[in-house]
Amino acid sequence: MDENEFLLKLGDYFFMIFHSLLILFNLFAWLYKPLLKWHLAVLALTFASWGILGIWYGLGYCPVTDWHFNILKALGVTDLPQSYINYLLQRLFDLHLADDVVDGLTLGCSLAALILSVYLNFFRKKRH
Repeated sequence: MDENEFLLKLGDYFFMIFHSLLILFNLFAWLYKPLLKWHLAVLALTFASWGILGIWYGLGYCPVTDWHFNILKALGVTDLPQSYINYLLQRLFDLHLADDVVDGLTLGCSLAALILSVYLNFFRKKRH
């Protein structure tokens, strides 16, 4: 294995860990009160990426997915799915679901996390 391939594989592992943790943070950080404000901020950035950057790059665009997929393509990986969640399901569990099903579940779970975060940040009564 040459140095370039080693660095690409290192990048692949980095993005597998980083992106997976980011997804878990987006879905579950609302559970831990000290992270509530960070959770809302990161979710807002995620939705901004999907929507605002999506105007130019396609709805649901994520730069982290783009960077990781570029590394995978340089490693010779082909037939990548359109979404990172679908990629994770295939790579980790050999689970192949329709893109629209995965996209719907991703959006639904993300919206649920956003609603919970907004509620907990702004509407929940403070206990003294």
